[in-house]
Amino acid sequence: ECSPGALGVNLVVEEMETDTKYVVKQVECIDEHHANEALEELMPLLKLQHPNISLYHEMFIMWNSEISSLFLCLVMDYTTQGTFQTIMESKRRMSENIDSEWMHTMLSQVLDAVEYLHQLNIVHRNLKPSNIALINDNYCKLQDLSSQALMTHEAKWNVRAEEDPCQKSWMAPEALKFSFTCKSDIWSLGCIFLDMATCSFLNDTEAMHLRKGIRHHPGSLKPILKTMEEKQIPGAEIFCLLLPFMLHIKPSDRLAIKDVIRITFMSTSFRNSCVALNMHRQAVPIFITDVLLEGNMANVLDVMQNFSTRPEVQLRALNKLLTMPEEDLDLPWPTELVEELISIMKQHQRILDILVSTCSLLLRILGQALAQDSEAEIPRGSFIISFLMNALRSHPNSERLIILVYNLLTIISSQGLLSEELEEEGLFQIAQEQLYHFQDDRDICLAILSLLWSLLIDAATVDKEPLHQFSPVVISVLAKHAEDVEVAEAGCAVLWLLSLLGCIKETQFEKVVELFLRSIQLCPDRVLLVNNVCRGLASLAKVSELVAFKVAVLEEGSSGLYLLQDIYELYKDDPEVVENLCMLLAHLASYKEILPELESGGIKDLVRVIRGRFTSSLELISYADIVLQALEAAAHPNPQEQQLEPASGPEAKVSSPPQDPIFQP
Repeated sequence: ECSPGALGVNLVVEEMETDTKYVVKQVECIDEHHANEALEELMPLLKLQHPNISLYHEMFIMWNSEISSLFLCLVMDYTTQGTFQTIMESKRRMSENIDSEWMHTMLSQVLDAVEYLHQLNIVHRNLKPSNIALINDNYCKLQDLSSQALMTHEAKWNVRAEEDPCQKSWMAPEALKFSFTCKSDIWSLGCIFLDMATCSFLNDTEAMHLRKGIRHHPGSLKPILKTMEEKQIPGAEIFCLLLPFMLHIKPSDRLAIKDVIRITFMSTSFRNSCVALNMHRQAVPIFITDVLLEGNMANVLDVMQNFSTRPEVQLRALNKLLTMPEEDLDLPWPTELVEELISIMKQHQRILDILVSTCSLLLRILGQALAQDSEAEIPRGSFIISFLMNALRSHPNSERLIILVYNLLTIISSQGLLSEELEEEGLFQIAQEQLYHFQDDRDICLAILSLLWSLLIDAATVDKEPLHQFSPVVISVLAKHAEDVEVAEAGCAVLWLLSLLGCIKETQFEKVVELFLRSIQLCPDRVLLVNNVCRGLASLAKVSELVAFKVAVLEEGSSGLYLLQDIYELYKDDPEVVENLCMLLAHLASYKEILPELESGGIKDLVRVIRGRFTSSLELISYADIVLQALEAAAHPNPQEQQLEPASGPEAKVSSPPQDPIFQP
């Protein structure tokens, strides 16, 4: 057992088969709900990939029967090299400065790791010197990332604070009130900078009081900064510039991590250090890169492999491939070649320009492969899906990248069932958030709606829970792009499929019907849209009399029935459209109150004509007969019946309307 942390007990354990040592943090939880909430919040951390972040290897919940308590257990790396805390305690005892080159090396790694987390909108929440582990003399890792659920357990937190008052001295003022943001990490990072800069002239107690004091008296920082300059502390120039803006009481006034990095590298002392030269080493000159990239595709790929860690070379090579004539690209590429390209690009997943160029090249490769051979095998492995989903998470505000990723996923999904795999990657939640955030951006909306259409058409086993959130935002998108034919077509297809899955709320039915009818008026010449609108209206009318009234009853001098007759005249030679039209009419006719509207709207004559023209279609005749029988029964009621159910033929009752056949766009 190690010394306890702020949240629980740390145990050093050994895996029996491999003799590998790990640290297990045991966090006592209030109850099962609390444990599950924390576990769910921490699970995404298992997927992080950064050389300076110590990942959790495993997470599990256990019951300790001896003390009748529930524990969340987090398995982490074990290191014997110590932490930043051990280094600073040693320097304070000897009143020595930290070696400037070592400090630059370590801070570079810490800054890079924090930037990676913040780009993913992940807050560390527990940044302090003891949570920066030393792997070797020049290599460190952030560890012990925490969760909102664990950090807001006030009673447990206060007990730990009383046992060791240093535990909370690195935390931002707002974090003490259980409010955590990326700016809370900036405060903690500022406290770590302050510790490193003052370890030669402040002891442990003085340093702790300083960290606590600046929360209430920011002015107490000024004399310390002056002392650092007078004592010519290594890095004093940059620390004096940064710390007032990292340790600002108001979170909104603190620097963002990208600004901390930019200002740090402006520093002369930092820029001249070996680590700065290593991190920002001179790029390969363009003229040399271009000479290396001369030749065919195989040569370009060879250069990409040999310079896999150099982003400037990768970007140049990608642009070379993007401009290469199709005959020189040797399309279609085999799956292994696509995998190799993705493998190289994964090293530069944080560089937006490289991601955009990679996705553009993939779109060209896959699109041209399908153009040459519609049966061509499209790589759809989890490695590509993971790459694309990480791209969405890493750069959630890049419009161009978002469009490229969704277009690529649409191409890949067209080759087979992917809805469950993408659901596991969190696609539906990301898509819903981005559709809401970018609903004014026509191209992003179209790309997302097209992918949803492709996925939902075969989504028999998909989890419907996240899909319930889509209907209001799709309705909003269609309303905003009221005159856009392509958006209307894709949006109506998605609403139809959501209605089939039961993912449209009854309170939204009326608005959806309005959008369906308006879309079909906007572009009656789009046969796909017409089919999907008829299917969608039929699906909703099947379960709602309100929908049937909305379609059939005369409003503002017009009726959906007139529109349906116009559609028939336009598509009377298209059996699929006519069948979908009759399916809708059959559902409308299942409601007794709608029958007078159908009669006065001329539907009986229309259906008779249809029945006479399409004698070979049994499904279509079945729907036509249901409508005619219902209208006939309404015109000549049986006087012996005390009360009629909503009028219908023998095959279609309100409780059991005609079953929709499976249609595919």
